[in-house]
Formats: sequence, structure tokens, C-alpha cells
Amino acid sequence: MQPRLGIYIHIPFCASKCGYCDFYSCAGAAERMAEYQQALLEHIEESAGRIAPAYIDTVYFGGGTPSFYGAARLIELLDAVKATGRLLKRAEVTVEVNPDSVRLHDLRALRKAGFNRLSIGMQSANNDILKMIGRRHSYRQVEMAVENARTAGFDNISLDLIYGLPSQTRSDWADTLAKAIALRPEHISGYGLKLEEGTPMYALKDSPLIPSDDEQADMYLCMVEELRRYGYEQYEISNFARPGYEGKHNLIYWDCGDYLGLGPAAHSCMGGKRFCYAPDTAAFLQDAAAPIMDGSCGAEDYLILQLRLRKGLDLEAYKTLYGKQFSTAQLAFVQNCVKSGYANFDGHTLALTPAGLIVQNSILAELL
Repeated sequence: MQPRLGIYIHIPFCASKCGYCDFYSCAGAAERMAEYQQALLEHIEESAGRIAPAYIDTVYFGGGTPSFYGAARLIELLDAVKATGRLLKRAEVTVEVNPDSVRLHDLRALRKAGFNRLSIGMQSANNDILKMIGRRHSYRQVEMAVENARTAGFDNISLDLIYGLPSQTRSDWADTLAKAIALRPEHISGYGLKLEEGTPMYALKDSPLIPSDDEQADMYLCMVEELRRYGYEQYEISNFARPGYEGKHNLIYWDCGDYLGLGPAAHSCMGGKRFCYAPDTAAFLQDAAAPIMDGSCGAEDYLILQLRLRKGLDLEAYKTLYGKQFSTAQLAFVQNCVKSGYANFDGHTLALTPAGLIVQNSILAELL
């Protein structure tokens, strides 16, 4: 079978920067969009040789805020991907949108052009918390975005949520989960707040406003249980889906498949080799075709990424792909994890439980 490839296209523009955001983005730089669009189109054309040996089965437009960039530009970029002649008819084509910057006519145009999956940045159903973290939308706008998406013909919608936000209680979080479920999306992602140095909210890192580690762990387990009860199966540490609606693009990352990232700060892994582009729009505009080599995707990456998935690490595949197998000491540690309720292990596959996923970093440190 001919190899498959995922394409990630980074749109770094957004109307304003959220207080917690550590992704590479440029707030209020709309005057550079036309120039950036041309550079991206050239970048796609120049990448045709890398793309040619494979079929493209996923395309993901992330950011930044792609919906702020505009539907017409996004459609032009997807058309450029189609022009490579490698995009499969049934490819998953995802675009991230914010509720405040997407309208019904945009959604209709995107759906008609071939976009078939939306990732909507809901984050919380509490309007006070949304305002506190710098989000530009209200919960009512989330409802409208989902309603408009259905009207436009989207039948694959994902909602992004964040727990551990300032002043957020377990009750607040349970309310956000209930309201997200009520919108009946096919997919829900729930991420724990991480305050990175250099972000506006980093000053709150040790503030009593931020829920403690134990409180965040409680919110996490609440999410796992509530979503499971309503038919959303956990397939990755932060991702839940109705059967058949798992995010195909992100599964490429976790299974160490091939993907090509386009745009500043975009990462790629092809043929086991990693490369990326500097998080610098100006540098990208000057020389879009100059990637930075970033090492290889090896056994450690595979182990780490597979243990993010609820299906877990298949030890036979691990040995076949990388010639690696667990030592006696590693197997003894695994058995201790099983006894502690952190893992399931049948002798062939090691899978972390929800409790194990909370302490995943400690488990990985021992296994590595």
C-alpha cells in the first residue's frame, strides 16, 4: 500500500493573544496576511517533491486562529494542497475556529470547499473565566458556532476545553462538561492548564487562584468518567470521541507516522527524520524553504507517544520497529504499576489507566 501523509498548515495570526497561550502566534498583524498567504502557497508548491511519494489522508489548519485568517485564504490553501494531486477524496480536513471569528457564510464556504472537521475553541462555559483568561467569546457564541456549523453541513465537530483555570472549581468544570456534552459534538479535547514562562498568565503560576495538582487530577478523572457515561471513549490522554470520530490527524503524531508541517513553528517527521521551521514569521517570509533538522523519531519517542494512547504500547511492535524489549527491571516496574492501578498489562500490551495517565511523566521516567 502506498504510504500516507498528514499535512499541518500553521496560521499564526490571531485577533489577540490569550493569557495562557504558548503557541507561536502574531496578534493584530492582519496587514501581513497577504504576504504570508503568498509565501505559504509557494511553500506548498516547493514541497510537492516531498509529498509526491505518498497519499495525503489528513490536512490540519492550526494556529493562531485560522478562522481569523479568513475562509477565502483557507480555501485557497486547501486548493493548493489539492493541486499536488495527492489528496485523497475521503481525507480528514480539519480547521481550528474561534466562536467570535466564524460566521455561517464562512462555514458554508469551507464545507463546500472540502473542509469536513471543525475544532472549536470553547475552553469554558463560564463567561467570567473566559474573560479572565483573555478569550474573546462567550458561551452563547459557542452555541451559535455549533448551530451554524450543523447548518453548514459539518457532521464532525470537536470542542476544546481547559481545566485548572484560575478560580475554577470542580463544580464550574462539571458545568462546562455538561454544557459541552449538551452541544453533542463528535469529539471533545480536555487539556490541563499549563502556565509557561513568557505568557501573560505565568505570574499566576504559584497563585492560590490556580487549582492545586490534586484538584486538577480530580477534574481530570471527573472528565474521564462523565464523558465515558455519555458515549465519549477516551482514546488518548486528553482526547475523547464517539466511535469512529477519533482525530485521524493527531493519531499520526502519536503513532509516529509521517507528517509535513508548513509555516513558521511547524514541525515535521518524514522517513523517521524530524525537522521544523523557526517560530519567526519574518524569517519564514524571507526563506520559507529552509527547515531546521531536529533529530530522529526513535524508540523513546515511540514509547512516550504510544503510552499517551489508551490502546497502549504493543511490545511486539516496539521490538519489530526498533529492536527494543523491556528488561527484567522494567517488567517488574510495570507489574508494580498494575498493582497500584496505574496500568493494565497482559504480557503483550502495556496501557495506562486514567489514574496512570495523571502520573504518566513519572512512569515514563522509570521506563526510560
